[in-house]
Amino acid sequence: MLNTILHPALQDNDHPPLVIAHGLFGSGRNWGAIARMLATRRDVVAVDMRNHGSSFRANSQSYADMAGDLAEVLASLGQADLLGHSMGGKAAMQLALTQGHLLRRLVVADIAPVAYAHDQTGHITAMRSLDLQGLSTRSEADSRLALLVEDPALRAFFLQSLDLKASPPMWRLNLDVLEAAMPQIIGWPDTKGCFEGPTLFLTGSQSTYVKPENRVTIRALFPHVRFAKLLGAGHWLHAEKPKAFAETVALFLDA
Repeated sequence: MLNTILHPALQDNDHPPLVIAHGLFGSGRNWGAIARMLATRRDVVAVDMRNHGSSFRANSQSYADMAGDLAEVLASLGQADLLGHSMGGKAAMQLALTQGHLLRRLVVADIAPVAYAHDQTGHITAMRSLDLQGLSTRSEADSRLALLVEDPALRAFFLQSLDLKASPPMWRLNLDVLEAAMPQIIGWPDTKGCFEGPTLFLTGSQSTYVKPENRVTIRALFPHVRFAKLLGAGHWLHAEKPKAFAETVALFLDA
């Protein structure tokens, strides 16, 4: 089963648990702050997706397989709510459309059930090219990665998956499989079906990942959908506007 990080409910645990599925190159640890904010009256379980973090390594990164991984986690909890961002959002949608009985409510963060053209293999090349010899501090790793990745926010995100305690340091990502599966990751399996449960598509107002024309497809697959935007946020809306993100998700889950 996927590696999980449990954030127990802080007060009376009177809501179904929430499972959080991160995006490409992420991990459950990335969602610690959001998970703690949402763990007021529910347990929150953040997972490491396959080939990420401390979860198992596999030769596939298909959405069918990722949905199967999430199904195993949800089945172990009883019925739960599910939140997925980016790649994790597509895996969550795949699960909802194929095994919808496992979840009560679905939150999809800044992704649509469509294929995209933004290939991410350049980031894999940058991570592979980072000289790991003699690295001992995050700041030194950032300085070296700055020669390959200009955006400091992206560098900080990638470096959360660098294990500096290993000798030599190593990425907690299966870069080879992620590169080979990139067409599937940025694609969409054109899954048929319909999820009848309450669904929230939460996007950043400055993001272009979910376009107005995508709403026809979204409504066909998720007829009980609501749409919401976080003002001033981009694709990394949970990191850019964490308080507003958590509050919006909590209002939807508690409705």
